[in-house]
Amino acid sequence: MKRLVLAALSAAAFLPSAAIAADWYKAASPHFVVYAKDSAKDLETFTTRLERFHEAMALVTNDVTPPPSPSNRVTIFVVSSEREVRRLHGGDDKYVNGFYVPRAGKSLAIVPRLGSTSGTPDVALITLLHEYAHHFLLSGQSLTMPRWMSEGAAEFFASSTFKRDGSILMGRAAQHRGYELFNAKSVPVEDLLAPQLYEAHRGKGYDAFYGRSWLLYHYLTFAPSRKGQMRAYLVRIAQGDGERAAAEEVFGDFETLEDELDDYLDQRRISALNLSPENLPAVAVTITRLREGEAEILPLTIESRRGVDSEAAAEIVTEAREIAALYPDDPAVLSELAEAEYDAGQYDAAIAAADRALAADPGTVNAYLQKGYALFAKARDAEDASAGAYKAARAPFLALNRIENDHPLPLVYYYRSFAEAGITPPELAVQGLERASELAPFDLSLQMNVATTLIGLGEGQRALRHLQPVAYNPHGGSQARAAHALLARLNTEPDWTGENLNEVLSLSYRSGDVFAAH
Repeated sequence: MKRLVLAALSAAAFLPSAAIAADWYKAASPHFVVYAKDSAKDLETFTTRLERFHEAMALVTNDVTPPPSPSNRVTIFVVSSEREVRRLHGGDDKYVNGFYVPRAGKSLAIVPRLGSTSGTPDVALITLLHEYAHHFLLSGQSLTMPRWMSEGAAEFFASSTFKRDGSILMGRAAQHRGYELFNAKSVPVEDLLAPQLYEAHRGKGYDAFYGRSWLLYHYLTFAPSRKGQMRAYLVRIAQGDGERAAAEEVFGDFETLEDELDDYLDQRRISALNLSPENLPAVAVTITRLREGEAEILPLTIESRRGVDSEAAAEIVTEAREIAALYPDDPAVLSELAEAEYDAGQYDAAIAAADRALAADPGTVNAYLQKGYALFAKARDAEDASAGAYKAARAPFLALNRIENDHPLPLVYYYRSFAEAGITPPELAVQGLERASELAPFDLSLQMNVATTLIGLGEGQRALRHLQPVAYNPHGGSQARAAHALLARLNTEPDWTGENLNEVLSLSYRSGDVFAAH
């Protein structure tokens, strides 16, 4: 699973300072769910600012999409410290103070306890908004951005100031990139626009890729002489032009653009967008205090949502059973118990716990998922696995689909219930899989799965739109390279139906990552 690391996130950002509260609270809004052990007022401020940022991006990009289904919102867990963040991340990088994982139906961010802010962006705020900008742009943009533009746009939107009157100053000078722009190894415009050159020239040291990407994006946004060029550039890429060819056709001479950029950087003041509160509609944020059992089980829920190995799963399921014994009727506790049992490989126990959770509250979404996962696992493990076993396994997902029609995972598992049983999936199931990828376009692993499925069905041209965002993912690594390989194959052989598909993929995944994680 792709991990986008919020490498610069610090403990002092976003929430006003307040005394540590003893209770866990949950904030729910159209695009976010936030859990924090803090004051209800501070949590509301935090979530309201996130929603204002979303609305500001929608206004600037003219990309107003319907709110996601409840389970497809980004869930943010505010944990006790940076050390706890790093423990949950699982790495040994001392600079990782938060991270974000985009997943269909279960996107999450884990960040440390947040302190006060005046509204002026600091490293923590900028980094969190940078990653949400990626999420937003992947969710709504119809044209795929190449790497420099993806990062430049994220830097552009993340350099925002939240004013006391509710307005947002967006597209400010990226002061946090100042040192990089003036002191790190410069990256020429040509290298930004021709990624093969950048990779060839890239050294092991720190360079100004992010700063120069921001500068180019900012300039093309505000320069009157360049109006409309970014969209024309993206259209040419979508039509099949290579990145360099599209850039040469639309932007013209690279040296001229380089000179213009240098002059732009030397200006004392640059433009920004002042978005008034009248243009940013108020969004309701609901704050609830967690029940006692729900709060008690939440640390285990965070662990499970993050992902566990077999050793951690064995520890978590023991704790989950102990808590469930104390709160035998709490659906949140029973739902986490079901997930812990599933992670530990105890599939019958997972099904039993999920059934108890659903008896307590038929709207417990995670209980449907865990029951479905466990039934799928039992069907795979059975010596005489049959279509009947997979039909039973998809039943919880069908039930979830009835109560949350736009949850992407029931659509994914409806398709898999045929494919894993060795039955050719009906067209309705294939359409459902594609619909899932539309509901969760930020889940690039799902996009890749849909693309390879379509190729195997002889629908390579339908696969193109799923491959492009994967190929241009700025953090895609070997998966991005695999998507590029598939695009190249389809470009030379449009009717390719996936013969030696696994060989093409394995070659791409073996050769190492192209881009380091940000």
